[in-house]
Amino acid sequence: MKFVDEANIIVEAGRGGNGCISFRREKYIPHGGPDGGDGGDGGSVWLVSKAGLATLADFRARRHFRAESGKSGSGRQMCGAAGASLEVYVPVGTVVSIAETGEILGELVRSGDRLLVARGGRGGRGNTHFKSSINRAPRRATPGGEAEMRRLKLELKLLAEVGLLGMPNAGKSSLLAVISAAHPKIADYPFTTLHPELGVVQLDTVRSFVVADVPGLIAGAASGYGLGLQFLRHVERTRLLLHLVDMAPPGGFDSNIVRTIEHELEAHSRVLRERERWLVFSKADLLPPQEAEDRAGKAVSDLGWDQPWFVISSKTRIGLNRLLEAVWNSIESRYAEKLRGE
Repeated sequence: MKFVDEANIIVEAGRGGNGCISFRREKYIPHGGPDGGDGGDGGSVWLVSKAGLATLADFRARRHFRAESGKSGSGRQMCGAAGASLEVYVPVGTVVSIAETGEILGELVRSGDRLLVARGGRGGRGNTHFKSSINRAPRRATPGGEAEMRRLKLELKLLAEVGLLGMPNAGKSSLLAVISAAHPKIADYPFTTLHPELGVVQLDTVRSFVVADVPGLIAGAASGYGLGLQFLRHVERTRLLLHLVDMAPPGGFDSNIVRTIEHELEAHSRVLRERERWLVFSKADLLPPQEAEDRAGKAVSDLGWDQPWFVISSKTRIGLNRLLEAVWNSIESRYAEKLRGE
């Protein structure tokens, strides 16, 4: 299914039921008095995150969601039934904002999270509430409250511990296919990956983590060129970025392509630019082993790189075990730090 990461919808809560004007009239009871019941409250609209959903594509077919209105009250002090609330299921990682203003209402980051996006109107009061010593027969009731209606923008951000970055054809999809059960499309032309792919890396029975393959970036991605701007947001929540670099591109190797990605990350978000990022030199099988190491070492020296770096081949699995063990150790140490902080 094609990945859809944005959707605009309209949510409308239920209107409150009207209060009732009624008087008790029974034989042999000359002074029955008012007995109008209250109206029921209108239903509200909730967004609920649900594990297993990975796209906002369903909202292309249905965009308007309306909860049930409350029923009006009736005589004998009978209250109207409350309207049923409506739950709209969205993927985990959905950010909800007001379409017109961009104001963020909330984020649903765990399965089962609930966000109230349209509150139902309150039920009106029947005439029994207006009875007093000087007004024994009130002919007054209040109407049901108006319901909220909102136009919302839904934006999905992938949730993954590790994000794969790099220029088109850097080998991100090939790496994801080898280390996980994901099946991204792989080819030798630019922009093979047209939407983010998620894969679960299972090191053993108890150790696993999620990796996101983000479409290739090009110069100007943060300004809207290529596919980058639409998908840079998907690496904002990752704990670690693996920056893949093709060691043997057709036009020759140039370590400055690393700077291109850095500029795009900084243009999109300074926080993202400062996120921990490791260099991963891919396609090492295309070069003699010593030449691959020498080329990677020279690039690291030219860049003044002070973070971890690796030389790998997805085809022959050179360096993969070392890379994955290092990634897991990084994730585990960050988790331990978080627990100590709590």
